[in-house]
Amino acid sequence: MRDVTVKFGNSAGKIWQVLNEKGCLKKDDIIQITNLNETDLHTGIGWLARENKISRQQDWYKLENTNLDSEIGTHAGRIWKILDIWGEADIETIKRLSDLDENQVHLAIGWLAKEDKIKLDEKNKFNLK
Repeated sequence: MRDVTVKFGNSAGKIWQVLNEKGCLKKDDIIQITNLNETDLHTGIGWLARENKISRQQDWYKLENTNLDSEIGTHAGRIWKILDIWGEADIETIKRLSDLDENQVHLAIGWLAKEDKIKLDEKNKFNLK
């Protein structure tokens, strides 16, 4: 089992740092400055949303109380329920069962990682802790 909290927490830290230094930025600018891939960007945003530290206005992200909690929190609950029932699932299975797109899944997984509720096994399947 791999603990994803360190990886996703590091991604969140990079995002927080760049937004703290530069202010409002678009997703592509955050990716370019931090060298995060899109998956790590979304897990980091999900993490920061759970911490109530990031908001989105159209295509712009900034540090402030989140406005993403109802969206990402709801998706995180859906994924938690899937993992509670199935025991383990990869990204494709989670997407199919949750009816969420890949970005929504990664945002929710970042949220769950911040809550220390999720882990990743050697087969790249997510499980509840």
